[in-house]
Amino acid sequence: MKAIEGDLTINDKKIAIVAAKFNFFVVEHLISGAKEALLKSGTKEDDIEIFYVPGAFEIPLALKKVVGTCKFDGVVALGAVIRGGTPHFEYVAGECVKGISQISLNSEIPIAFGVLTVDTVEQAIERSGSSENKGAEAAESTIQMISLIDKL
Repeated sequence: MKAIEGDLTINDKKIAIVAAKFNFFVVEHLISGAKEALLKSGTKEDDIEIFYVPGAFEIPLALKKVVGTCKFDGVVALGAVIRGGTPHFEYVAGECVKGISQISLNSEIPIAFGVLTVDTVEQAIERSGSSENKGAEAAESTIQMISLIDKL
């Protein structure tokens, strides 16, 4: 059986990061992790563009517009939705996931989901830290998918 998979090296590819500013004390670490992973893969700093949106709910629309420019080979979506005392969490997290999924399936480029949906601030900090940075993981997913698509 022949197995084909992407690797963690890409060259001459343009990557967009769409990042929510809400809970930025967490998101800024996700951005740093994603940028570090992209640079480590061979992506040039000039080939990375970041687009800021107010919150996770706005990520899907920005993704749609970014993908529509046809300028990018992959996109990393980053944000943090932290559960509070009201049902607001479910609405924001659910619509964000649904929107990203829909755009991902309709686009011709990889879109990685790096939006934390957590119960506590402590969980968010843990998942955006240096040992378990979900921003880096999302960027690596984008890199691997770009590599796989190139092989296809």
